[in-house]
Amino acid sequence: MAQENPITPREKDFSAWYGDVIAAGALADHAPVKGCMVIRPNGYGIWELLQRELDDRIKATGHENAYFPLLIPKSFFDREAEHVAGFAPECAAVTHGGGKELEEPLYIRPTSEAMICTMYGKWVSSWRDLPVMINQWANIVRWEMRTRLFLRTAEFLWQEGHTAHETEAEARAEVLAMLEVYADLAEKVLAVPVIRGVKTASERFAGARETFCIEAMMQNGWALQAGTSHDLGQTFAKAYGIQFQGRDGALQHAWSTSWGVSTRLIGAVIMVHGDDAGIVLPPKLAAVQAVILPIPGKTDEEKALVREGAAAMLADLRAAGVRARVDDREHLRPGAKHYEWERRGVPVRIEFGPRDAKAGTCVLVRRDAKGKSPAPVAGLGAAVAALLGTIQSDMLARARAFMAAKTSAADDYAAFRADLEARGGFFRMRWCGDAACEAKVKEETKATIRCLPLGEPDDAGPCVVCGKPAERRAVFARAY
Repeated sequence: MAQENPITPREKDFSAWYGDVIAAGALADHAPVKGCMVIRPNGYGIWELLQRELDDRIKATGHENAYFPLLIPKSFFDREAEHVAGFAPECAAVTHGGGKELEEPLYIRPTSEAMICTMYGKWVSSWRDLPVMINQWANIVRWEMRTRLFLRTAEFLWQEGHTAHETEAEARAEVLAMLEVYADLAEKVLAVPVIRGVKTASERFAGARETFCIEAMMQNGWALQAGTSHDLGQTFAKAYGIQFQGRDGALQHAWSTSWGVSTRLIGAVIMVHGDDAGIVLPPKLAAVQAVILPIPGKTDEEKALVREGAAAMLADLRAAGVRARVDDREHLRPGAKHYEWERRGVPVRIEFGPRDAKAGTCVLVRRDAKGKSPAPVAGLGAAVAALLGTIQSDMLARARAFMAAKTSAADDYAAFRADLEARGGFFRMRWCGDAACEAKVKEETKATIRCLPLGEPDDAGPCVVCGKPAERRAVFARAY
């Protein structure tokens, strides 16, 4: 019998596989509005857990949550020329309201620097008012021409942090601290290893002095920008009037930052960990970490024994802090249930039948490794909790090994182009810093400089493109 909604193998068509996994796992669907998505409960459950993990980290670093308007007057954007130039092609505008044409178009926020910095300008007057450290959970609209669920849609969910500081040093420390928060989230929660780095001028956030990022490697050898943190210098403070009286009595402008991650992180989880059977969820992002699949048996006695045993196992699991449930739907065969939960990426499936109930055992099935192992029912909660920890660390280790295998140094331009076509990945290549060399690589190969890695020693030598002296290596890759 053919499988319902079969998943295209990754090796055959990675893009089709990605879409099939989302559909099979009931994660999201295309909305009637072009370029927009509906996040289904299974997908939104991932976002809720991710949000909770990140929100705790953000608050632990001294930030508070607030909310700012969705609609931003066009004149607000016009105050910072580079910012408006960078976002104008993606802006959607409201021109009519209440049946009348508005005196001024209102942009549906593509990002909130203009609105939030305007408000900071009202709130800040003295050095005693600083720092201002606010985060917002919100939706964003960017009029994307080519969309893909989770990765790039016209509307998406994200958080955006915006801070204002007394000194340049404080702002830079904030930028790097939040970059590390993102890296910690990616590696410890998503089980996705990342490279920390700084963007080149051509890849920098519009209006920023510097943009820092974390970059991840997908299974098809393409990179994904997983988070950014921007040093805005005093650019936005001057444009939006964030001024304060300093300790010396002089009037000066604040130093500001912004930083954010979005629902594209769900896309990263899919493309880093998924297999040909569907999504594979790291336990920390699984709304259901363990599902009990009872096999009821034929007699009433066996059915009662299994039902009571499953209920006791569920209580034990939940007492141990495991997010668990029992799939007791009678209209589905056990095989259909296995198939469905596998596609939904649940980390552990627990098979439990009459024979198991009598023996006081069950069978544990790992989603990530697909291995079956018997386990005693006694102490099951603690055992599964420990297993989930093992799965989480194993998934990160495998992803790290994969990224390492997909990362190489390249000192010959022709060889780089051949390897890029053959296998993709991160290529660490010397770059002289000339934007013309960067542009040539992009035009000829579609690869971009993902970042200049942080914390790496200089590695002087000839630029791989032009042969001129280069002080260090940049990370090149094709990217989403």
